[in-house]
Amino acid sequence: MPKTEREKMLANEPYRAADPELVALRRLAQTQLHQFNQSRPEQVAVRETMVRSLFHAIGPNFEITPPFFCDYGSHIRAGKNLYINAYCTILDCNWVTLGDDVLVGPNVQIYTAYHPTDPAVRLTGVEMAAPITIGSNVWIGGGAIICPGVTIGDNTTIGAGSVVTKSIPAGVVAVGNPCRVVRGV
Repeated sequence: MPKTEREKMLANEPYRAADPELVALRRLAQTQLHQFNQSRPEQVAVRETMVRSLFHAIGPNFEITPPFFCDYGSHIRAGKNLYINAYCTILDCNWVTLGDDVLVGPNVQIYTAYHPTDPAVRLTGVEMAAPITIGSNVWIGGGAIICPGVTIGDNTTIGAGSVVTKSIPAGVVAVGNPCRVVRGV
């Protein structure tokens, strides 16, 4: 039996984002995100319930400051003690895994999605998506961009404004564009 477009997407194979199932899943997430982002500041419990229904999995003790944006939500797995500051965007066309005690600064962008570099192939409308894994006790500084297929090891700090194009090991401070290790912790 042939794979669905969603199965292809999660396997990092070329897929069509315009597939009706994927469009419906994104619209559902957009509806939930609209409610989340329009919630009143004191509606903490309401936002927590919304995140629990949006994410595939999330541990206890989390805070996500609106506005927050993602494609599906259902491909995000997070551990305990997660903090995401305002204006975070997660394009979760593939799995995004966040460990325990992860701190995400404002305006951070986490992108699993990417497009063919060959213009002729790009015109066909296919896309790809590679998973991203962020270990435990990681701090991602404001405005950082995490690119498709990246893994960030435990106990690592990513400096503000960094563009992470390649995996970063555990126990380091990494900064820059492209992001590179500058020292151990």
